[in-house]
Amino acid sequence: MIRIVVTTAFALLLGISGVSAETVKPADVKIVDGAITQPLTNEPGDAEKGRKWFMGRKLGNCLACHVNKDLADQPYHGEVGPPLDGVAGRWTPAELRAIVVNSKEAISPETIMPGFYRDSGMNRVAEKFVGKTILSAQQVEDVVAYLMTLKEE
Repeated sequence: MIRIVVTTAFALLLGISGVSAETVKPADVKIVDGAITQPLTNEPGDAEKGRKWFMGRKLGNCLACHVNKDLADQPYHGEVGPPLDGVAGRWTPAELRAIVVNSKEAISPETIMPGFYRDSGMNRVAEKFVGKTILSAQQVEDVVAYLMTLKEE
């Protein structure tokens, strides 16, 4: 017990967030009417980090499919998915959360967008990724926070 308190206090002292935050497990996430109304963690999303996950080639890699003027300085914007400029005016945070978590359930089973917070029920998954999500619950919340900054000009 003392070790947990000391570890948590030390982590907080170092500024490590999410140590004590509750996280909804992928299997417990429910999409209702195309939305997930409750955040996946107790920590608010960080738009700056979400921007990093959005453009990162190793995690979100959203730019591989979506055009986004906010990241015009980044190369290789895809045109498979819809442009995300002004997305904050078209979708609520709850709807965006559902789309990022599992677009096949939130939007359409025909979409090629992966479910970024699913750990089962997927096809053709590399063995090292079986049972794992692409993004963590906090990273999903960060991406949603970033998407909510993309307003019409």
